[in-house]
Amino acid sequence: MSSPVAAARRNPERHGRITTLPDPRLPSWGPVRRARVAAVVFWGNLICQLGIILSGGAVRLTGSGLGCSSWPHCEPGQFTPQLTMEAGIHPFVEFGNRSLTGVLSVFAIAVLLVSWRWLGHKGAGFRRLSLVPLIGTALQALIGAFVVWLDLHPGVVSPHFLISPVLAGLSMVLLVRLYDGDGPMRRAVPARAVAVFVPIAVIGFVVLVLGTIVTGTGPHSGDAGEVTRIDMNPIVISRIHAIAVYVFCAALAVLLVILHRARARREAIVAAWWLVVLTVAQGVIGYIQYFLGLPELIVFLHLIGAALFAAAIAWVGARLVTWQEPDTASAAENVAYTGTEAR
Repeated sequence: MSSPVAAARRNPERHGRITTLPDPRLPSWGPVRRARVAAVVFWGNLICQLGIILSGGAVRLTGSGLGCSSWPHCEPGQFTPQLTMEAGIHPFVEFGNRSLTGVLSVFAIAVLLVSWRWLGHKGAGFRRLSLVPLIGTALQALIGAFVVWLDLHPGVVSPHFLISPVLAGLSMVLLVRLYDGDGPMRRAVPARAVAVFVPIAVIGFVVLVLGTIVTGTGPHSGDAGEVTRIDMNPIVISRIHAIAVYVFCAALAVLLVILHRARARREAIVAAWWLVVLTVAQGVIGYIQYFLGLPELIVFLHLIGAALFAAAIAWVGARLVTWQEPDTASAAENVAYTGTEAR
């Protein structure tokens, strides 16, 4: 990996909206190839971070959480699963989820390598953020071991889930940062919009936490046998979860009003409206699964929505700032609310 000083001595080369640094170790790789590789790596990382949420949900909804009774082996002395009449497909579902963690690790390592070799001009903050997917994936693997060792105790399963949306959100920020620009970070919307987004992000995380508690009180324990559940009234916690969603929607509506009245950048408005669409869809699916008694397919759709919900919140936050160098026209137009910050 190159040092920041060495990276500063190389001039970034652009292909489309992505700029990369020339690589002395790969002189035949021009800006086109480097940009394409960077795009594949960062998109792949985000997709895998979202995918691991869905594969984990499939494990839970099929009752395959203890399909492999050991870790890292599927069974003691047996690394891969074997088909038996007693276990059925459960070991393969659980092992498939573990295998996706391996794929995710490859992309996380690739994000780190690409960031440090080709994207050093984007600043130290970008490089530090590129460490997060790998660290988070390693932490998830460790917690996954405890999930198995503690027989799917909800006190461990819930954090195991909650880390994934956070990683998906940070991976979204990395992706936006890849395309947005190479200058210092500066605010691209009025300060009051950023002030409203902070509670939106906090409430959004609370919504996810309450969602995991609702799941922890419900019928989908992750295994067909007797597994410890959260000792709370599922109806009461579901209503608290719904109230948090209503508060989130109200704060999001305030943000949209601010962005439209300020005629803020198109990217921020588009991201905010997509978050509205996802939130409404999640609400509809949530009520459907509640009144239908939590059928597995509807719950799985709700999990897909939860993954996209977290990424969309991060997308909105990343669009409230920009790393593009201001041109004369935009600087004059936005001088009332644009401030420069350190990377």
